[in-house]
Amino acid sequence: MIALGLARRLRALGHEPIGPAADGEQAVAMARESLPDLYLFDIEMPHLDGLAAASELSRHGLRRPVVVVTGVEDPGLVERSIATGVGAYLTKPINDRELDAAIKLAASRHAELEALEAEVEKAQQALADRKLVERAKGLLMTALELSEQDAFRRLQLTARERNLQLADVARRVVEQQSLLEPKRRSGSSANTRL
Repeated sequence: MIALGLARRLRALGHEPIGPAADGEQAVAMARESLPDLYLFDIEMPHLDGLAAASELSRHGLRRPVVVVTGVEDPGLVERSIATGVGAYLTKPINDRELDAAIKLAASRHAELEALEAEVEKAQQALADRKLVERAKGLLMTALELSEQDAFRRLQLTARERNLQLADVARRVVEQQSLLEPKRRSGSSANTRL
């Protein structure tokens, strides 16, 4: 009855619910099949509680904003909800205003988290690319007896001529470093092209 009531409220707020589900396992199966934009779980669902359902979906690459509802005021559940990545936590009885605010809050927090994760990933890639360029530069300096500035210029020129990213040229130099070593031993000139 409560789940059907929540579904009606969600429709009134302009959302399209895919439930209700009879238990947590069914909720996970429905979520995998229909890929909703947000999860609204009761914490106390049979077979698999709402927090475990959200965790399982997240583990399978189906992380979404999560709103949980419970009839129990338990600080332990709040802590567990935070650890699970829940965006909003409601205790029954709830009204439409609270439900609407919780959905918006969870969606906003989820979007912020995804933006932060994208920034971190971008920064990590930039650092990895920088390390790769430094390594390639060092290889060129040693193999071709170039200054640091000349080795970097050579990487830049090759990238420009071949219409590649600097990191891609550096990756090729590192991957083919064994080709540079024999040239160094045989006394090749510093004008050797990459």
